[in-house]
Amino acid sequence: MIRFFLLFLTIQAVLFGVEMLTVVQAAVVQPWTSWVAKASALIVHVFDPSVISQGRVLQSSQTGFGVSIEPGCNGIEAAVVLIAAIVAFPSSWKMKLWGIGVGFIAVQAVNLIRVVSLFFLGQWNIQVFEFAHLYMWQALIMLDVLVVWLLWMRYVAKHDGVRDTPATAAA
Repeated sequence: MIRFFLLFLTIQAVLFGVEMLTVVQAAVVQPWTSWVAKASALIVHVFDPSVISQGRVLQSSQTGFGVSIEPGCNGIEAAVVLIAAIVAFPSSWKMKLWGIGVGFIAVQAVNLIRVVSLFFLGQWNIQVFEFAHLYMWQALIMLDVLVVWLLWMRYVAKHDGVRDTPATAAA
């Protein structure tokens, strides 16, 4: 358990450090954030054809209301926490890569739902938007990471030869 925790913290520190590098921000984070805005606009467009996206901003051309997808809101940080948990857990690299791939998609799907819901909430009621943005969705994204990781661990235990030991059985 201590080994997992220390490895988990170390991997997070390294990945968050890499994410903050200017070259990674320019080559990965900013384009990804723009993609999240475009994907969100495609979803919103089904219900509100006046939506536009420009860079990291999702905006209604009709009402003028918009949301800017800032660092911490693009799903990358949540994915980093999930990746660190998966890599730190003892399993085969095949299972780790499978978990990272499927987990990343799951986290990003929930994040798209988050951005779309916040866009609509903000047009309806700014106080509800603020609460949902600052409290509800922060918790739900991390809960998503935890649930995905727990489901992945359960799958690994059944398919990767990990057997219940007194340390894992209690968890």
